[in-house]
Amino acid sequence: MSRPAVFLDRDGVLNALVLNPGTGKMESPLVPSDLRLLDGVIPALRRLQAAGYPLILVSNQPNYALGKSSLDTLAAIHQRLTTDLSEGGIRLTRVCYCLHHPQGVVDGYSGLCVCRKPSPWFLLRARDDFGYALADSWMIGDQPTDMHCARAAGARSIRIAPDATAGMPEADYVVPTLSGAAAIILGQNHSATSHSL
Repeated sequence: MSRPAVFLDRDGVLNALVLNPGTGKMESPLVPSDLRLLDGVIPALRRLQAAGYPLILVSNQPNYALGKSSLDTLAAIHQRLTTDLSEGGIRLTRVCYCLHHPQGVVDGYSGLCVCRKPSPWFLLRARDDFGYALADSWMIGDQPTDMHCARAAGARSIRIAPDATAGMPEADYVVPTLSGAAAIILGQNHSATSHSL
């Protein structure tokens, strides 16, 4: 049998959003020093990893396409994330970043693409490459696009929201933290090791 995986959005799930002075909105980190893991993220990921779940990052990162940052800066922010996770004993099986945006201003990164969530493209690729059982897999995110992505892939979904009572029809569950999401996944009695080949 194929095994399930856990797909993770990044901003608002693993790390805190930051205020972009240029837009006045809470957005992705603009520089590496802005990246701060949210409380409880490392212990939650450790629990999932210990249960045998592959952890796959799936994130829309359009700041370069929108002219807000350089590719080098995006790479440095990701390196900061990787370092912080590694220091906590966490290893991501795969990292999937969509760098495109429909209203982008950079040639080659603007317009429609196959990989930007809510497209399930990255989840389907992981299924094809690793043999994951998407029906038993989970997508954890904080945006409607994450929930739509999960549904399109046939995976289950958990939305991270400060107010866990704020329902979203597209989400199977709504919890305030990644720790809560891990508890739901581990409580389903679908451990990844029990689905191993």
